[in-house]
Amino acid sequence: MIEDDLRAAFARHEPLTPPTGPLRAAIDRLVARRRQRRRRWQTGGAALALLGVLGIGVPLLTPERAGPPPTADLLGGSSRPAPTGALNILLLGLDGEGPEASRSDALLLVHIPADRGRPYLVSLPRDLGVPIPGHGTDKLNAAFPFGAGFSRPQAAKGYELTRRTVTELTGVRVDAGVVLTYSTVRTLTDTMGGVPVCLPEQVRSVHTKRVFPSGCQRLGGAAAVDLLRQRYGLPNGGQDRDRNARLFAAGLLRQAADQGVLTDPVRLARLLAAVGPDLVVSPDRAAALDLLRLVPALRSVEPVGLGLPVVESEGPAWYLRLDPQRAPEFLTALREDRLDDWTARHPKRVDAVR
Repeated sequence: MIEDDLRAAFARHEPLTPPTGPLRAAIDRLVARRRQRRRRWQTGGAALALLGVLGIGVPLLTPERAGPPPTADLLGGSSRPAPTGALNILLLGLDGEGPEASRSDALLLVHIPADRGRPYLVSLPRDLGVPIPGHGTDKLNAAFPFGAGFSRPQAAKGYELTRRTVTELTGVRVDAGVVLTYSTVRTLTDTMGGVPVCLPEQVRSVHTKRVFPSGCQRLGGAAAVDLLRQRYGLPNGGQDRDRNARLFAAGLLRQAADQGVLTDPVRLARLLAAVGPDLVVSPDRAAALDLLRLVPALRSVEPVGLGLPVVESEGPAWYLRLDPQRAPEFLTALREDRLDDWTARHPKRVDAVR
């Protein structure tokens, strides 16, 4: 009897039941949006890690480990226009692992021209004598420990003082920055399956006795870090090390492009899983994604490697100093976004492509 009453009640109310089609479609759309958001965060996070190492488009790294950005700021979801004009990104490579990595022994200023042609990798010598705000004149690489502190270094403060120093030195605005340690470079290199580097001369490691022959070779993570540390025994010391760092960065970018890493969500997810523990992103995540949107706009990802023109100084305090003949013209070209003209007139100052 009760079952019959229930059946009769359902039969009377069945015409009042709304159709299930629209509800099912709404649920499917919600599920699809959530999956898309997860994919976008995975893709954006891995790409930020990669581009940070390459020096293309990541804002200042700070000690905050943040979760996925707000929905409006997800990759491709921002309504803000992409940044315009020339951009400059400061890439700092620290000289060790973890807290003891206190000096920035590799400094690259990555210049992205307004026409989005090719990025420029400009080495700033660590031994260049410069005024450091609040600390007198010292080597450029001393700005990081002066800012970070010596007992418990804070990378964000070390970066900020270095950024101010570089801005005063070059006269250009630094739009973003990245701080790297050897462990990050090692992990990323291995995850990418090695990085091709073409050396103009043989390099012998004073740390491991490893010999890097002249010519093109593929380096794993440990070998890459070993190469990037070398300056003793090189004809031009630290300047040759800066050149090798530019060649490595160019090889890493080339490897990423050849593998389609920036457009393959699966590869990006694997990269994120590998470098995720070391990935520290600024709270300004929206700016990170805005800069990331510039990468597809570049006409070429093959960077142009350049060194800031310097000469040896004279006197008891040994520093490098700006070349009085070449540096003013170079810095003017950098500030006015005319490095293409400058390199055309000084082809011997440009790194060989391969």
